Amino acid sequence: MAFSNFKTIGEVLKTFQVTYTEANFINELAFTISDYFREDLELMMRDAVVDNSEFAICENLIYPVIKEVWKTYRHHFILWSHQSLNYHEKLSGFPEYILAKRSPLGKVVFDKPYFILVEAKQDNFEAGWAQCLAEMIAAQRLNGEYQIIIYGIVSNGATWQFGKLEGEKFTRNITPYTIYELDKLFSVVNFIFQQCQVQLNNLVAA
Repeated sequence: MAFSNFKTIGEVLKTFQVTYTEANFINELAFTISDYFREDLELMMRDAVVDNSEFAICENLIYPVIKEVWKTYRHHFILWSHQSLNYHEKLSGFPEYILAKRSPLGKVVFDKPYFILVEAKQDNFEAGWAQCLAEMIAAQRLNGEYQIIIYGIVSNGATWQFGKLEGEKFTRNITPYTIYELDKLFSVVNFIFQQCQVQLNNLVAA
């Protein structure tokens, strides 16, 4: 059963016995956005067709943001696009983006996943979160005995929502963020990356 077969969060919660809660767990962590990025994004949103398809939204609005933040953390993580994530037949598929630990074997080797990003296709955040949560559960189980918090992001390019899976509890952040408040959005994405970095450091030190 592919991740995309799940259509509601409730379906995923019942299937895998995960509890649901809502809380604002995000702490904004300031990130310096380059003038070039701001000007390029503004140009694209003003003069280009950035949202006529799922691929266009990913390439023009979602990936540029997470790639810009990833650059700061690139020595420890790899940002994968449409990489296979497979735990078993009920938890398999191709998330839009995965942040995974950089493997000591080289950048082409897929290692432990830390966060998942899913596009809210046709602005359907319910289905987007159903798919994302299933992927987060797969990521958690692929980490095995290393019980890290898995983070999730669902976005339609304009609106960004955040969640985390800690043990058997899924928490969705109450407050959404938008690409129209770029500094806030970047500070939240930076926080997610930083939390992944903290967990990685803790595992290395353990």
